[in-house]
Amino acid sequence: MSSPLVRRRRLAKELRQLREDAGLTAEELARTAKMSRPKLSRFETADRVPSVSDVSAILGALSVDGERWHELVRMANDAAERGWWESYGSGMGRRQAVYANLEHGAVSIREYQSFVVPGLLQVPAYTRARSELAFKQARLPSADLDRTVEAKMMRQRMLARPAGPRYEVVVEEVAVRRPAAPPEVMREQLLHLATLAEDSDRVSVRVLPQGAELRDYWLPRSPFTVYRFGGGDPDAVAVDTETVDLVYTEPDEVQPYVDLFGRVWESALTAADSAGLLRAVAGVGR
Repeated sequence: MSSPLVRRRRLAKELRQLREDAGLTAEELARTAKMSRPKLSRFETADRVPSVSDVSAILGALSVDGERWHELVRMANDAAERGWWESYGSGMGRRQAVYANLEHGAVSIREYQSFVVPGLLQVPAYTRARSELAFKQARLPSADLDRTVEAKMMRQRMLARPAGPRYEVVVEEVAVRRPAAPPEVMREQLLHLATLAEDSDRVSVRVLPQGAELRDYWLPRSPFTVYRFGGGDPDAVAVDTETVDLVYTEPDEVQPYVDLFGRVWESALTAADSAGLLRAVAGVGR
């Protein structure tokens, strides 16, 4: 199992490196492989998923054979995989589909969230309340609302699959204290987080207190999630902005977020203290 998005980016980098190692320009390789230069360029920038036949033509033009040929053809096949999230269509939404794609095949997920409860930990009522607001702000038809909630619950089920990824989460204290849904929904959500913090085997939840002092005073500027993959695939990070999610896979782009997560994790409350705070905010004693 692998992330088609990450595999596509890895394949693009590998094809570009092979061409450069052969001393060929994109135009020269495209001509030898009998394809247009713009088409080849889109493969090398991961803007387009190449078919197995396209990759085979490129590898033939580069005289790549043997195990290396099979490895890259398998990579092309993985990159073209249609994930379960595509069956939800517009109900999934483009942004949520990116996260589902990255979660697919990850061996570990580490997330920092500053203003809401992470999607993978939301109870259905919280997801619905947040989705209703998002649909209203974006003036989207409400017909897809049920599918959006269902899609997020499916992501949670996929996270809990056998041999699924380890999931570590740091949530800012403001995200659990500031109401993001009706009071009864917030209470249900906080108690759910407390239960996860106390006794989940693969999910670790920690709250970052408002007064926490991070090492070197390096403060996060936005929510982000770091994904680690097996099979030689590169680590990835998704940075959540107001309008778009930025996905990075280059090591020099990913490493600052790996370091930053380490800082927020070490400054957060322990699991037990996090559960205690969550229950206190929900109005329930330990």
